[in-house]
Amino acid sequence: MTQPPPAPAGPAGPPDRRAPRSRGWVLGRVAGAPVVVTPSWGIAAVVLTVLFAPTVRWYQPHLGAGIYLVAFAFVLLLFGSVFLHEVAHALVARRLGHRVTELALTVWGGHTAYTGTTLRPRDGVWIAVVGPLTNLVLAGGFWLLFEARAGSDIVWLLCYAAAFSNAFVGFFNLIPGLPLDGGQVLESAVWAATGSRDRGTVAAGWTGRVVAVGFLVVALLVPLAQGRQPDLVTVVWAAVIGSFLWSGASTAVRVGRVRQAVAHVDLRGLVRPTAVVGTGASAADVAHGARSTGAWAVVVVDPAGSPVAVVEAPTVAAVPPERLASTPVGAVAVALPAGAAVDVSARGVELVDQVAGLARSATVLPVVGQGRVVGVVMVADVVGAVQHARAAGRTPGT
Repeated sequence: MTQPPPAPAGPAGPPDRRAPRSRGWVLGRVAGAPVVVTPSWGIAAVVLTVLFAPTVRWYQPHLGAGIYLVAFAFVLLLFGSVFLHEVAHALVARRLGHRVTELALTVWGGHTAYTGTTLRPRDGVWIAVVGPLTNLVLAGGFWLLFEARAGSDIVWLLCYAAAFSNAFVGFFNLIPGLPLDGGQVLESAVWAATGSRDRGTVAAGWTGRVVAVGFLVVALLVPLAQGRQPDLVTVVWAAVIGSFLWSGASTAVRVGRVRQAVAHVDLRGLVRPTAVVGTGASAADVAHGARSTGAWAVVVVDPAGSPVAVVEAPTVAAVPPERLASTPVGAVAVALPAGAAVDVSARGVELVDQVAGLARSATVLPVVGQGRVVGVVMVADVVGAVQHARAAGRTPGT
């Protein structure tokens, strides 16, 4: 599965350049991203080893305690296939311009996380389908090895099990409902049909909820329709898988709703006037600029005209009048990291992303248009606009 960039909850979030990483052991890097084995993977490995051991015992009863070694070898084959599934996601995502932040092996198999904006529906399709297709190719390869009858009976058994499990993983992930890869294909299809990725996310999320409920319904109703009692283990597994899918699908629905709500937040309505001073200015220059423009904050620019700092009016007001002329602007300014500015044309999720990445640097941010400073925006104003939009667009039950 993949984890594309979600809609941010608000500008107070962490900067995107420091995307959070799953807790676990880093084994290496692929596509520039760490490969993380989470502690939950160990739980999955033990459970799957125990579940597969009876099958090994059935075919090779003479192995004794060695059945668990063979069962664990199958688990390693399975997770190796999952890893290749995630590698395929990562390589295609990077090829399409995304920054891959991690590949993780977890209790649910694995996921690939990446940042950046998917610009076209077909890009989302390619990133999604390449993972399941990798498993289907592996299934075919293991099946050919099984049919070749090369090696011992244990090798045949492992090839047969690997072929079956890869086929299951491939087809399961193609089910059209988020958070599965097939859900991302459905999201892209609705996006292409309606022109709105957010509608696609919501539609695929609701489909994922239907799929989640369907797992439990099938586990209960199919045996009853055949005149027998449902198997408790099957029902429990269906409930566990269903709860996982329901949680991921519900998150997708919320993300889509948030994106739909904030899509109408426009920076132009939040920009405040400002004055611009150079790096060699004094606090007196800042005070004069603020008074002449009615600005609440003044932007400091370097010789190239790029913003490097912001001075808030209350900070200048705290300087004694007799010391304004002798106080350098650097003493009252809040320095900004390189390129710290918000584009005046930004709106919706793009606006929130830009402000979120800078919110820890300053509470007031310069706004630029056509290469020059055109005003400032307060982080609190953007937060308020996003909260208002989310409240106005919130639908009960979603």
